[in-house]
Amino acid sequence: MSTVQISAADVNKLRQQTGAGMMDCKKALTETNGDFEAAIDYLRKKGAKVAASRQDRESNEGVVIARSSADGKRGVIIELNCETDFVAKNAEFIAFANAIANEAVEQNPQSLEELNQLSIDVENSRVSIAEAAVEKTGKIGEKIGVSKYEVVEGEKVVAYIHGNFRLGVLVGLSANVAGADEAGKDVAMQIAAMNPVAIDKDGVDASTIERELEIAKDQIRAEGKPEEMVEKIAAGKLNKFYKDSTLLNQEFVKDSSKNVAQFLSGVDKGLTVTAFKRVALGA
Repeated sequence: MSTVQISAADVNKLRQQTGAGMMDCKKALTETNGDFEAAIDYLRKKGAKVAASRQDRESNEGVVIARSSADGKRGVIIELNCETDFVAKNAEFIAFANAIANEAVEQNPQSLEELNQLSIDVENSRVSIAEAAVEKTGKIGEKIGVSKYEVVEGEKVVAYIHGNFRLGVLVGLSANVAGADEAGKDVAMQIAAMNPVAIDKDGVDASTIERELEIAKDQIRAEGKPEEMVEKIAAGKLNKFYKDSTLLNQEFVKDSSKNVAQFLSGVDKGLTVTAFKRVALGA
């Protein structure tokens, strides 16, 4: 047991440095004889134990952050999860998510694993994002971690966050032209609302096409149509699927008189979407 007198000022100082609770800070200082660095390590170790004990907890709440680089040629989406909506709305939690997104934009990791190994500023020191998440778990008392990470690169990448950090979208455009920012946001809102499966029909995977055709054929047969008409009608239904479910062919939500491809051509001839990512919280 420590014989060093721990003052309220010392406890408050450690609390300001770490954000941990008053009683936790007092215990940390007591156990480490008033050594602030050792006390911070003590709290980190406590956080690691808390994190380990919460690995079986569901963390389906959180925030989705979409961010593009200063030159507009790259964008990232991260999903940072916690257990409750109460924590998800906490300013410190949102700031942590934004800090992770900022590092991702600056350092450009290529995978979620690489992202978690990036260093980030926490309590006047640099630790990995994975370690920082453990510390946040110890401090907040909920399981916290990054579950999704997406990247889009292109001539112009626009980021959009929808529904109070519940959904993030990245849109890669073929050119950085006048009006690209506004057009990219409009297309991102389209993606958020309509959830297309691909940019156009060439991007739809073979298994999806096969499934849609089989569903269409079963529907047609159930309607009693002659077998010789099944293939032709099914092809028509597949074209309807492309129109409804592929981005460039979808009816533009802000102007139903044109599709998304026509909208973009109206902004600048030849302008199109080269890539997109959509991340919905908990999906």
